Amino acid sequence: MEVISHSLPGLLEFRPRIFGDPRGAFFESFSARTMQGLGLPTIDWVQDNQSSSKAGTLRGLHFQKLPHAQAKLVRVAQGRALDVVVDLRRDSPTYGQHAKVLLTAELGNAFYVPVGFAHGFVALEDNTLFLYKCSDYYAPGAEGGLLWNDPALGIDWGFEGEALVSPKDAILPTLAELESPF
Repeated sequence: MEVISHSLPGLLEFRPRIFGDPRGAFFESFSARTMQGLGLPTIDWVQDNQSSSKAGTLRGLHFQKLPHAQAKLVRVAQGRALDVVVDLRRDSPTYGQHAKVLLTAELGNAFYVPVGFAHGFVALEDNTLFLYKCSDYYAPGAEGGLLWNDPALGIDWGFEGEALVSPKDAILPTLAELESPF
């Protein structure tokens, strides 16, 4: 498995070795041993989530506050999505900066997002299946978020046209309005 570090500390992309033959393909989508070998904390993944989205659907930028903060391991099982994270760790030299990864079913790549980041994605194809492991359970009272199109973030979401955003995501605070819980 190839491991790629990204511009913000703690973010890792995993690209599996895909074995294909006339029957189809096989790859290892997750390995705790690989993550531990990189010095990452041992994580008891407690919840798996899946969403299906049509092209242009934008979900995020979300996080959960302490004590229910979540690390995530995200990937796409069908289609393509641009995954985006924003560093919300107050003491980080990269606070407020973002990183992006193109996740595709063809690559089988996964993106590790540690606690302290807001997370979101936009589906780039119809019927994109987005999967993610979470290190804590969903806790409605711990929900937090950041406005996806905050000009201060300068995120190019990589698609043309109107984003399909939930009413809840459309009214999230900007970075300037947010008091980061991290």
